[in-house]
Amino acid sequence: MPANSHIIDYQIKGESIQIVEVELDPLETVIAEAGAMLFMEEGIVFETKMGDGSNANQSIFDKLLSAGSRVLTGESLFMTHFTNRGNKKAKVGFSAPYPGTIIPVDLAASPGNELVVQKDGFLCAAFGTKLSIVFNRKIGAGLVGGEGFILQKLQGDGKAFVHAGGTVIERTLTNEILRVDTGCVVAFESQIDFDVETTGSLKSMVFGGEGIFLATLRGSGRVWLQSMPIRKLVQALSPYGGNRRKEASSLLGGFLES
Repeated sequence: MPANSHIIDYQIKGESIQIVEVELDPLETVIAEAGAMLFMEEGIVFETKMGDGSNANQSIFDKLLSAGSRVLTGESLFMTHFTNRGNKKAKVGFSAPYPGTIIPVDLAASPGNELVVQKDGFLCAAFGTKLSIVFNRKIGAGLVGGEGFILQKLQGDGKAFVHAGGTVIERTLTNEILRVDTGCVVAFESQIDFDVETTGSLKSMVFGGEGIFLATLRGSGRVWLQSMPIRKLVQALSPYGGNRRKEASSLLGGFLES
């Protein structure tokens, strides 16, 4: 099957806070979330468009529908297209919106040439990659709300880049079941069955701190997990978050020991 996506070279730099440098040949294009660009070399020009541009024959109505569905994920109505209009190779750099890891994915190597990612996980991809919205119709996901109910699907045969918080773990399931904190699922291959289910008891929820909802992944395929989803990061940095309670406990423990 001939390649539809542009073939791009890249380099990921950094450790705890990463960036991705994409090298474009003349007339090659990379698409990215609005505001993700860090730098661009001479010869690179950018244009804000409604949609990913994967279907050149897409009607205005279809573009509006696609853009409107992106708003449901909390992303911008528009995407930015970066094209090398020069006569030599040029680079453009992208950074994630919060500290973490950038995951390079070769969609051509994924079953069905597609990958399902959390609603805020997409960073950038080779031109020709199609982005669409997937609504998880499972009852459990609907009860939890944002996490796992609305997902993004990436389709194509080129490189795509997904960002995650903290350290990333890649697991390969072989007809297995894996239960994960709902916010820690970054991406999974489309043949994996994903749901959000209740687990434990009310006592576990109140005193255990783990919650009564867990993401359940079933089947065979690759799954990517993150150690620090944005929700946990915000809670940790909040003056009334988890760290605040830990500090209070430490102070109380020190007082009792003195």
